[in-house]
Amino acid sequence: MTADLLLVLDAGTTSTRAIAFTAKGAIIASAGRPITQSYPQPGWVEHDAAEIWRASRDCLIEVADSVGAARIAAIGITNQRETVVLWDKVSGEPLAPAIVWQDRRTADACAALKSAGHEPWVQAQTGLLLDPYFSATKIRWALDNWPQVAAAEARGTLLAGTVESWLIWKLSAGSRHITDATNAARTLLMGLESCRWEPELLALFGVPAAILPEISDCAGPLATTALLGGQTPITGSAGDQQAAAIGQACLAPGQLKATYGTGCFLLAHAGAVPPRSTHRLLSTVAWRLGGVPAYALEGSIFTAGAAVQWLRDGLGLIASAAETEALAASVPDSGGVIVVPALAGLGAPHWQPEARGIITGLSGGTTRAHIARATLEAMGQQTADLVDALAADGVAAGKLRVDGGMVANDWLCQDLADSLGITVERPRVIETTALGAAMLAGVGAGLFPDLAAAAAAMSAADRSFTPALPAPARQARRAAWGRAIRQTLAN
Repeated sequence: MTADLLLVLDAGTTSTRAIAFTAKGAIIASAGRPITQSYPQPGWVEHDAAEIWRASRDCLIEVADSVGAARIAAIGITNQRETVVLWDKVSGEPLAPAIVWQDRRTADACAALKSAGHEPWVQAQTGLLLDPYFSATKIRWALDNWPQVAAAEARGTLLAGTVESWLIWKLSAGSRHITDATNAARTLLMGLESCRWEPELLALFGVPAAILPEISDCAGPLATTALLGGQTPITGSAGDQQAAAIGQACLAPGQLKATYGTGCFLLAHAGAVPPRSTHRLLSTVAWRLGGVPAYALEGSIFTAGAAVQWLRDGLGLIASAAETEALAASVPDSGGVIVVPALAGLGAPHWQPEARGIITGLSGGTTRAHIARATLEAMGQQTADLVDALAADGVAAGKLRVDGGMVANDWLCQDLADSLGITVERPRVIETTALGAAMLAGVGAGLFPDLAAAAAAMSAADRSFTPALPAPARQARRAAWGRAIRQTLAN
């Protein structure tokens, strides 16, 4: 039997999935499992890393059994970034809950570092800002607050890493402790230009070098696993947002994508030189191949699909996320209602972890349809904030490629085009995060000579949405959104 399939493990924030792709980008099998989110205190978000491993293992086995393990040429991995897993290399078990990227428990530590004047230097070194979103302060917090973690570090058995590090370590039976450069770039510990753990950064955050993984390329012979029988190579790895940009074929400077999942993450490819934002965007690694990094500018919105989930689970206004499309279309506008969904603080370009969401413009005529529409409209307005920041940094957006579960909603895609005043393009396969990991795995396994060839074979557009809202109406909406943001920041 010919090994002609690429098997991707997509370890996300709310679920883990395995997806089998052909070399032409078609999905032929998939399996998924939910991941439990725990909220032990306000602002804290945790996962069980053992559950992530079990779910990932079971999904991989289910898909391999479905398609035939002998058909799998290679495995690619993509993951929720910044989430920290701490485990013991002897027992092979997690020592504590995984601290999720959304977690805000280290906000005070970040504020103290800012007050001490460290942020400009940290940004120059890493491309990142001082925010609890990133991994370094999470690791230090765990060492300071969980005795079992500190004890493992003292006896030399502690390992730390983001989710892909944990999964590769488990898949390789503990033989490989690695992280790809895109994930390492999100820790506040890696030099953006050097692509190595920098001693000065490790000292600033108090993170021992010995617990960290080796930084690897995003494609190549990363590891092997016996999970599926024999030795299946793991040849691709990237953080979810970088993988989505690759899946959207954003391979040339200026090409732009936004992924609408739990949060929303916009990446603009920047080429071979690290970009430097003066408008509160992040500089990050887009990928590293053959030891050579490519770079991107990124804007992170902490709450996107999570706002729709809140309408359903928190307020009980809808029974399913799919209802929002019809509700939004059932009213001509939001009736003056504006929702700023800062449920986990505000990300770029504001970077206010303590901000809390607001709903303004309520009246006696406000219905759940107005609130649902305003919640969806917030996606376009938050994205417009990022596109404006990109423009101020000298990157003009000609077209936005979108993906993620939310963009199955045609109304949302049209509103994004109207909010931004540019064309929005949706791909044929909206699982572009997994597709990007498959493309990397294909390059790493030698099925394609480079990412351009992989994109030509596997990536294609489905539908474009062009702006229909007149410019004055778009500008009025932007002004109203700006007032609501200022009110949010003033609270």
